[in-house]
Amino acid sequence: QVQLVESGGDLVQAGGSLRLSCTASGRIFSINTMGWYRQAPGKQRELVATISTGGSTKYADSVKGRFTISSANAKDTMYLQMNSLKPEDTAVYYCNADGTYYDGSVYSSFGARGQGTQVTVSS
Repeated sequence: QVQLVESGGDLVQAGGSLRLSCTASGRIFSINTMGWYRQAPGKQRELVATISTGGSTKYADSVKGRFTISSANAKDTMYLQMNSLKPEDTAVYYCNADGTYYDGSVYSSFGARGQGTQVTVSS
């Protein structure tokens, strides 16, 4: 079983910065893509950014130029550097990952999501 744990959410003033982290654990054989999604109260969950195993990145238009997604050398940890934060960035941020895990006898695909970390940006 694969688990994702996020950290780094906090209360910050508009214009400030935060760095979110997501660490994957379990019998992971390989990770294809990791990404950040967010959900604000009363709104649908939306994609923020993704990074593939090859290092390709994608961003929502609303965060381009302000947020940067990256992964650690071990590829099982992902970061989201958020600069110039705005009140509309307030949401619960979730880490997602998909790939292959090995249970000791069989390789299987997985898709996992973390519990989320709260980011609140005050005006």
